[in-house]
Amino acid sequence: MTTPTIPLFLDCDTGVDDALALAYLLDVPHVDLVGIGTVSGNTDSTTAAVNTTALLGMCGRSVPVAVGAHDPLGGVYGGGAPHVHGANGVGGVDLPAGLAAAEDPAAELLVRLARSYAAGPRRLDVLAIGPLTNLAVALELEPRLPELVGTLTIMGGAVWEPGNVSPVAEANVHNDAEAARRVLTAGFDLVLVPLDVTRQHRFDDADGDRFIAAGDPLRVALGTMLHRYIDFYETVDHVRRAPLHDPLAAAIAAGEVEPTVRETPLDVVVDGAEHGRTVPAAQGPVVQVVVGADDAAADVIRNRILQLDAVHA
Repeated sequence: MTTPTIPLFLDCDTGVDDALALAYLLDVPHVDLVGIGTVSGNTDSTTAAVNTTALLGMCGRSVPVAVGAHDPLGGVYGGGAPHVHGANGVGGVDLPAGLAAAEDPAAELLVRLARSYAAGPRRLDVLAIGPLTNLAVALELEPRLPELVGTLTIMGGAVWEPGNVSPVAEANVHNDAEAARRVLTAGFDLVLVPLDVTRQHRFDDADGDRFIAAGDPLRVALGTMLHRYIDFYETVDHVRRAPLHDPLAAAIAAGEVEPTVRETPLDVVVDGAEHGRTVPAAQGPVVQVVVGADDAAADVIRNRILQLDAVHA
């Protein structure tokens, strides 16, 4: 049986795990990546777009990439996570220049695509793997967005587990807690892939070595940046293994990894010491919170990246 094609919009802050997620998605035959928006998170939104277009060029792919919000709602961008993702977001690896970004801001591109696909046989799915600023802006532009799109999959939050930028908060939600609150309570058909599950699935140095051994510029770059990403996680977890935050969310959105979910309404703390905490709520739209995933998730992601067609030097 043929798997139905999924038209997908990716919203990202292209750091190392975003790059791995993008490479994974580009090999999934039933995923049609029709647009990409960038947001400030791991790096600023403009640099994220530069990284994204470069990676697409290394695969010989052309997908509209739109630069999105630089600052969070009501705040100022905090400078990213160079200690995790390197000064340029991709572990300090130099990537060849790709095509120029689209003229539309990311939120406008998302709304336009959502309206277009809502009129057809298959609605647009959305995968958000950075702060949710662009989605919150898109909601302001089009309040019916939850009705127009299909499934919204988000990598973010720490619901029943500790955070990674504070004892209780995960980075994507913490970086724009107000946007996260608006999106999580807007009524989307929403799947949340939090730290609760992403920490269960990891790549190690052997994976970086496999990518480098493939020999083409794309996978050499991915392997090199993965090793540098693991360098950071060794200082945190004291083992040379890095969580598959964004790639796992991508594999769940693509339907190639089966999640175990716990349904609950959610809210986000926006003030005080617990800023950015994602908490179960007494009422509100139900969110499918992923608490487990197939043991073979890392294998699925690795194999896709290894077999992806790339441009050879």
